[in-house]
Amino acid sequence: MDLGIEEQSLIVYKALASDVRLAIIRLLSKDKMTVTEIANNLKLSNTIVLMHLDKLYKANLISFEKLGHNKVAQIKVDNINIHFPTNVYSELEHYEIEIPIGHYTNFSVQPTCGLAGQMDYIGKVDEPAYFMDPQRVDAGMIWWNEGFLEYQLPNYAGKDKQIEMMEFSLELGSEFPFSNNVWPSDITFFLNNVRLGTWTSLGDFSDTRGVYTPDWVPDNVNQYGILKNIRITNEGCFLDGKPFSDLKLADVVDGEATFVLKLSVDETAKNDGGCTIFGKGFGNHDQGINMKIFYK
Repeated sequence: MDLGIEEQSLIVYKALASDVRLAIIRLLSKDKMTVTEIANNLKLSNTIVLMHLDKLYKANLISFEKLGHNKVAQIKVDNINIHFPTNVYSELEHYEIEIPIGHYTNFSVQPTCGLAGQMDYIGKVDEPAYFMDPQRVDAGMIWWNEGFLEYQLPNYAGKDKQIEMMEFSLELGSEFPFSNNVWPSDITFFLNNVRLGTWTSLGDFSDTRGVYTPDWVPDNVNQYGILKNIRITNEGCFLDGKPFSDLKLADVVDGEATFVLKLSVDETAKNDGGCTIFGKGFGNHDQGINMKIFYK
């Protein structure tokens, strides 16, 4: 399939602009599948899968056949060559901002907890009062057992712009005194007080040193986390490209001047194994909390 700039190609662009539909294409690239098989693989309902399959069908990317009482989907094309017109790029504006992990605007934490900078610990470890230490803004690693950190990120799009997609990325792990490579923890994400979903960190890792972790940090304490990417679109919320929740942009975007991002470990969590967040100069990814906003 070779696509130029003609109007009918737009339906293909839109069909591909979905993590769920791309996941379906990946599944069908291996073999034809029934709707139920796709739904079970993606942990979605048959109704939602049918909706996505219909968009792929209308874009002429897949076809259907009857196999007994089942409806079977299969890929219809071998490859797609897309020649993007200039106005596809210019249709959406975007901005990107990085927030240092020490720039939280609200918190409530329980020990074990603490903050670390490039040269040493910031304040005293396991005393939550030091989470208000002025030097907290220089933190490159923050950890706590129960509770939350909350960040306010600027909405530069303004009320007169329509946000089309939001992305957040940050490096996270569990929290255990010193470390424990097998220590699951349920870390929940909120945006504007709306629960996006919960991710289970598998451990508080120190099996190898973090790429950027300073030399003064002992080998037997937190070294690195896992980079997590959250994307919120008009079709749902995704974690690392996989469906995370059914929440959409309209559920979380309120037109205010800031977006409030919260990371929480609830005391009632099944795996209440704490949270460690890594920023610049620590862990395996030299960054704070990155946010990208796409709007028109």
